Amino acid sequence: MTIFEGRGLTVRYGAHVALEGVDIALEPGVVHGVIGPNGAGKSTFIDALSGRKRPSAGTVTFEGADITRRSVRWRRGKGLSRSFQRTSVFGSMTVGDQLEMVARRNDEQDLDEIVSTLGLDAIRHQVCSEIAYGTQRSVDLAIALIGRPKVVLLDEPCAGLVHDESVRMLQHVRDVCKDRDVAALLVEHDVEGVFRTCDVITVLDLGKVLASGAPDEVRADENVIRAYLGSAA
Repeated sequence: MTIFEGRGLTVRYGAHVALEGVDIALEPGVVHGVIGPNGAGKSTFIDALSGRKRPSAGTVTFEGADITRRSVRWRRGKGLSRSFQRTSVFGSMTVGDQLEMVARRNDEQDLDEIVSTLGLDAIRHQVCSEIAYGTQRSVDLAIALIGRPKVVLLDEPCAGLVHDESVRMLQHVRDVCKDRDVAALLVEHDVEGVFRTCDVITVLDLGKVLASGAPDEVRADENVIRAYLGSAA
């Protein structure tokens, strides 16, 4: 059952078309990956879905209601959360204090569960500026999941991570979304990680959908191979 949907999403900057007629449908418990080369329109796409950028054309619906013109804050209150390419932790706060502050604002009753699942118990009392960057990314993911959102939009959660950290992060994303029945959109440059993690993958190129479907189907798509993956993929 589709809970969140974008239809015909188009974003123009003057004469430049950054996104053109893109469709996507997210379902509870399903991790949907979005990949593509630099300049494909991935960041514009997630901004249009999250409310940070109003599309020039097309609609965004959440639980069947048109929310295209709704604010980011309104969407968060209704259960739509997102993360960003840069970490949003407050360096002067402890990990626990920051997570508890967000939990109070979003009526989260199971913060301990999130902390345990993401392996943050041991650093709960550490100041955010003193923890490793990879751990900061995990704190970011925890913040996005607080309040039991129904939909999470994750913008490159593995940015800046080494391979082992990226593997662990994407496994956390999959585990939490499955356990909490969250619909997840994952925009990520770690292509192999996306194919390993996601149930559905959409490939963007020059602002348009090049292919969309199950990982095996997308990997075998000749247009995707030619434009993005290469013959060695």
